[in-house]
Amino acid sequence: MDGGGRFSGPLSPAGPAQGPVSRLAARLLRRSPFRSLRPKTPIEHRLPRFVGAVGLSAACAGLALAGFVASGRYDAFVVEQGRPLDIAARLAGFGVERVTISGISRMYEREVLAAAGIDWRSSLPFLDVAEVREKLLRVPLIAQASVRKIYPNEVVINQVEREPAALWQKNGEVSVIAADGTVIDTMRDDRYASLPLVVGEGANDKLSEYLGLIAAAGSLGERVRAGTYVSGRRWTLKLDGVDVRLPEADPAAALARLVALQRSERLLDKDIIAVDLRMPDRVVVRLTEEAAAARAEAQKKTKKGTAS
Repeated sequence: MDGGGRFSGPLSPAGPAQGPVSRLAARLLRRSPFRSLRPKTPIEHRLPRFVGAVGLSAACAGLALAGFVASGRYDAFVVEQGRPLDIAARLAGFGVERVTISGISRMYEREVLAAAGIDWRSSLPFLDVAEVREKLLRVPLIAQASVRKIYPNEVVINQVEREPAALWQKNGEVSVIAADGTVIDTMRDDRYASLPLVVGEGANDKLSEYLGLIAAAGSLGERVRAGTYVSGRRWTLKLDGVDVRLPEADPAAALARLVALQRSERLLDKDIIAVDLRMPDRVVVRLTEEAAAARAEAQKKTKKGTAS
């Protein structure tokens, strides 16, 4: 402070002078273990000399492998020789050498193996039995399947095939279906010609209903050649030369009426081409052209006789 009562000096704190706290921090920093993390020698002096060559070789190998895969040659190699893991397992003595299949009735062994995706390129350690089972169940003819491995070289497949129950015609094509309506084969020859025939959209799903009607018809059922499922609502039965139109509601009762009429009146043996049972209180028949012409001529004669 000068003689005028004024203070003269810098406003900034004192420079290099350190207090007790600063000196303590400096001592702790000098003793800290992190000081040793700082490398004492450059990295190029600490790595082995061959690391660079190895890294360059690995990079080149990676590029070559990427090109091999991208060019499609890897896929071709897998198709021809199998997956690399399967190749290694085969070399170790765990290739699939024997496949035992039980439950075959309509399929060939080669068809089962193709569906399962098992061949000489397969190996037991890397064969996914759950995946094989899923592949088998995609075959419509196979209802159930189990797969197990027996080391070192055998696979056992047990399958249950669906039984053909009927033929289903849709859009001009005839398929073989099981009792649950599943399409299991196409009609390629006359092996299944004796099976019941249903026709139309959704007829396969209503097969059990159709078979129940035929069974309830008794001896009349033997004359039924096919059943057409009309508009997804009702059946028209194709007998030998006569169409029988059943109602949507309670077709079994309507068919029972026809059975009774056949037994008492021999209705189906007359000159008719159709019987309509859709109305519960009456039966409508359609005559053949010859019968209709004869009936019309008879009616004309009756009118003339009445007029004279």
